[in-house]
Amino acid sequence: MEIKVLGPGCAKCSKAEKLVLEVIKETGADATVEKVTDMLQIASYGVFGTPSIIVDGEVKCVGKVPKKADIKTWLAG
Repeated sequence: MEIKVLGPGCAKCSKAEKLVLEVIKETGADATVEKVTDMLQIASYGVFGTPSIIVDGEVKCVGKVPKKADIKTWLAG
């Protein structure tokens, strides 16, 4: 599973990345996390709000820090 955390590096983006990493550790999910900070690359996903979370190419969250329960649902597939 490939997860991308999109954001320029603001506090909310960092918190979103931290939560994703915590949930992966808690669930033992087989996932890699990539932080994308380049605004052109972020825009290429069709999102214009950050933080955004992309799981296996699918936009899951835009413009907010997701809840841990939501992240667990995404990782469960």
